[in-house]
Amino acid sequence: MTEQQLPAWADPSVSPSALDPQGVSRRGLLRRAGLFGAAFALGSAAVPARAADGLRPGGEDPRLAYLVGDHHIHSVYSHDAKYTFSQLAAAGAKYGLDWMVFTEHSNFGHAGFGAALEHREILDARAENPRQLIFQGLEWYIPAAEHCTVFTAPGPHEVDVLTRFESAYDGKLLAYDKGGPGDADTARNEAHAVKAIKWLAEQRRSGYVDDVLVLANHPMRLGIDSPHEMRNWRDAAPEIMIGMEGAPGAQGAAIPGWRGAGSIRGEYENKPSAQSWPGYPADAYLTYGGFDWATATVGGLWDSMLAEGRLFSVTTNSDAHRIVFDTWKNGDWAPGQTFDSTGRLPDPVNTDTPQPGSDFWPGQFSRTHVGVTRYGYRAVMAGMRAGRVWLDHGHLLDGLEVRLTRDHDRGRGVTLGGRLRVRKGEKLILNVTVTTASRPNPQGILPEPAHVDVIRGTVRGPVADRDTWKAPDTRVVESKDVSGRTGTYTLRIPLTAGNESFYVRLRGSDGNRNGTGYLGASVDPHGPVPHAPGNGDPWADTWFYSNPVFVDVEGA
Repeated sequence: MTEQQLPAWADPSVSPSALDPQGVSRRGLLRRAGLFGAAFALGSAAVPARAADGLRPGGEDPRLAYLVGDHHIHSVYSHDAKYTFSQLAAAGAKYGLDWMVFTEHSNFGHAGFGAALEHREILDARAENPRQLIFQGLEWYIPAAEHCTVFTAPGPHEVDVLTRFESAYDGKLLAYDKGGPGDADTARNEAHAVKAIKWLAEQRRSGYVDDVLVLANHPMRLGIDSPHEMRNWRDAAPEIMIGMEGAPGAQGAAIPGWRGAGSIRGEYENKPSAQSWPGYPADAYLTYGGFDWATATVGGLWDSMLAEGRLFSVTTNSDAHRIVFDTWKNGDWAPGQTFDSTGRLPDPVNTDTPQPGSDFWPGQFSRTHVGVTRYGYRAVMAGMRAGRVWLDHGHLLDGLEVRLTRDHDRGRGVTLGGRLRVRKGEKLILNVTVTTASRPNPQGILPEPAHVDVIRGTVRGPVADRDTWKAPDTRVVESKDVSGRTGTYTLRIPLTAGNESFYVRLRGSDGNRNGTGYLGASVDPHGPVPHAPGNGDPWADTWFYSNPVFVDVEGA
């Protein structure tokens, strides 16, 4: 297909406004349910948002449909992966993804050759998979830290922005990777990361690209993303740097008997190094129920950021490089070719023998659900920015709808990422509508949630110590036993606004593996726990998490 023949959704010369029409009717969105995945069938239809009156108590968010996606995927344009765009997009379609982000590693071959070549294949993948939204992105080596997903909305400048960013701000290409407490260049490198995020924000502000987002990837894998760095990135441009991976990819790394006796889900098998931030405990370098310690610890790093009263979202993804039990291998190089000279690996070839791998296909195990008011690239990015996100492993749930209202209000209230304004002492209702799995997951298991937990934390405002990783006022305040309940049901959970603003977030699991949370039973009596090395069957320990809803108490 030539560029002239490309449909509008695949043509980079078409304006983003054409890709995301502003007026999509309720009937039109429901009609698309059959075309663009089960998310629309499960969610409510879209209507224009009605602005909440910020001067009076209450609030109302729009009805939402949820689109399922993965923002961290690697192809032959990454030096350590092996699949083509077509293979990955087809897998995403098989496992029900509505949107995907290809995030190739930065390196000289990619910056010099790969990004432009990759874009042509992105267009081909969009043409081959018209039911999916396929973004081009980059896995950025953060100066002085680890990795981030960076991605833009489709448009005439998406490749230019990504390649200019890669050349000017990538820590690996610039040799700005050092960030340990004993390194002379740490302050310079950390400052360059902040400058990079501000540069991306300017590209959006100026209209050069329609939108761009950044999320920190596997933040605790190496322990080199310090709390103050994460806060600095967020504060540099909170509309751009919106959050972090709550759960990493590589969830198949510890399947028993597969990869090794020391393997941990997420490939979190590292120990502190000279580059690591020294304030993290040794237990921080593990996953808990497959989730990053920063997310899974009630009252931990994620909560310490939320307790400032500012949204910082969590997501999950496949980080697909090499799929567990897959029989494909990398193809052979032509004489004289290297990754640096081509920007691309040879196409893979199939074998009859399982190859090494730790990852699942996009959508096979890890899913990020984003609430949208219309279908399109900009809508997904807007939903992520707004924090209308929940995530699950193992296809644990078909749907989750969260609404917080004042007890006497009859409107929709506010949802994930939103803010409800209330008076001191007011009675509130947290409505949690769960839709259980209606079919077996890709492992052949029909998952069933066992409990839904409500986690509440007091909002204290900006922290004095930007390296704090604890929120001492956050704890599990309610745990609902939902064992045996199927179909769609709503939990009505009463809350009371005290004298201080607060937030609530949700978590739940299949109930197969839990124990006392990292900060003690008084904080989290039955939270996720690490598995024994080499014995982490991910399908037998699945969880869901939601982003928070904030409650602003008048006079607090």
